[in-house]
Amino acid sequence: MTDDNKRQERDLKDRKFYRAEQEAEFTDKGTPDTPQTRHPAYRLAFRDTDFLVREELRPVRFQLELLKPEMLLDEAGVGSTLVMYGSARIPSPDKVDEMLASTTDANRTVVERLVEKAKYYTEAHKLAKMVSEKSIVEDGRRQFVICSGGGPSIMEAANRGASDAGAESIGLNIVLPHEQAPNKYVTPYLSFQFHYFALRKMHFLLRAKAVAVFPGGFGTFDEFFELLTLIQTGKMKPIPILLFGKDFWNRVIDFEALAEEGTINKDDLNLFRWCENADEAWGHIAGFYKLDDATAKAPC
Repeated sequence: MTDDNKRQERDLKDRKFYRAEQEAEFTDKGTPDTPQTRHPAYRLAFRDTDFLVREELRPVRFQLELLKPEMLLDEAGVGSTLVMYGSARIPSPDKVDEMLASTTDANRTVVERLVEKAKYYTEAHKLAKMVSEKSIVEDGRRQFVICSGGGPSIMEAANRGASDAGAESIGLNIVLPHEQAPNKYVTPYLSFQFHYFALRKMHFLLRAKAVAVFPGGFGTFDEFFELLTLIQTGKMKPIPILLFGKDFWNRVIDFEALAEEGTINKDDLNLFRWCENADEAWGHIAGFYKLDDATAKAPC
């Protein structure tokens, strides 16, 4: 035994068991090739993906999807987020002409309505860029880090705005049956993929200090109404909820009718604020948290 090994044995801080990755290396290097070692039963449990995806292991997979993003975001110094929800179908302004040119008479009205909403791509980009440029740091942790679903359209605008400000941003993607991938503006080491919608939705809100909601479809409605429900029922403390596009939302949802029918309280309509542009949105956030220009500090 070498002197170094003897010293390690007497070191009170030295681990007495090998780490999991070291044990895995031992199996790679020193395991003989036999029928027993080739059988899946012999694999280390944490390296056996066939075992990990079994029905009985769902609670473990839940835990992994909760822990992995939480640990990596904590290590990245992310204190809080500005979450941005919205459609995956609204075009960016530079794609409008292409979209109109490729449409047919049968769906022209729908395409024209989507094109009209391209202004919200611009506002999402502007809000993300504006907030990212403020580089707000508190207790050594970054605040209002931009977080999106990691996909195209409004989500892309959010991550793109942060990128154009020279800031990092988060993307929370979900596995879908059809092909999809993170947009290119998500910071690679803050780009996460989820199997469970429930865990993804939890991570959207665990660090959220404000949420901007742009016109969208079922997914946006789901996330928006769950957020309203959490605050309405007292499960979550109030945060600024910024609802962009009053004409769109009042066309597709009659909020006043919900209150008139008694299925919600009239006061519940105050859980969100109407916005049409990024300046209004930041004004609501800054007012809620009593922020001013002096709050912005150098990036950590």
